[in-house]
Amino acid sequence: MANLNYTFKNQKLLELALTQSGVDAQHNNERLEFVGDRVLGLSVAALLYEMFPNEREGELARRHAMLVSTEVLAKVACALDVDKHVRHGHMTAGRVQHMYANAMEAVLGAIFLDGGFEAAKEIIVSIWRDLAAADITAPKDAKTTLQELVQKSSSGALPVYEYLEPTGASHKPVFNVRVSALGKTATGSGTSKKAASISAAEELLKILAI
Repeated sequence: MANLNYTFKNQKLLELALTQSGVDAQHNNERLEFVGDRVLGLSVAALLYEMFPNEREGELARRHAMLVSTEVLAKVACALDVDKHVRHGHMTAGRVQHMYANAMEAVLGAIFLDGGFEAAKEIIVSIWRDLAAADITAPKDAKTTLQELVQKSSSGALPVYEYLEPTGASHKPVFNVRVSALGKTATGSGTSKKAASISAAEELLKILAI
């Protein structure tokens, strides 16, 4: 992965970061993903603080949520060819994006453990600065956009969110949410109830735009 611009001292860390639990239930990238998520979150937060000195906390938070989202992480993974090196078992089409995003976080976690925080932050900033600069104004999260759309269309009614049974491993559950509005329904998943709600809102917005 020459596009990564990092040479691992411990190559086994990279191999582990690219191994999904479907291949090896014990030696896989879940722990590295946990670390990478935190390294990415802090690095992007610091980057946004520097880039947008006049924005309030809420605006920075919306930018942050977008930049560390599954969709953006999966796109970065594909741009860096991480997707071509992931070792995985059977994977349904709907989970491929999550797999690439998880692997990208795991790779960042591996870089942190291999070279330290500054090495990981330098790589993250070099990639995410352009992504952050692409949006001149802070994006609204999907839940806010959906709520505004529904209120304009149905005399102030609000979307209804229903939390479904979590799926996945007990130590790392996947939360599922169903949202209904304007006679349509959509579901979404995420690593937290908030992320699942936003995912559901994004899916419903796609349906309502058709």
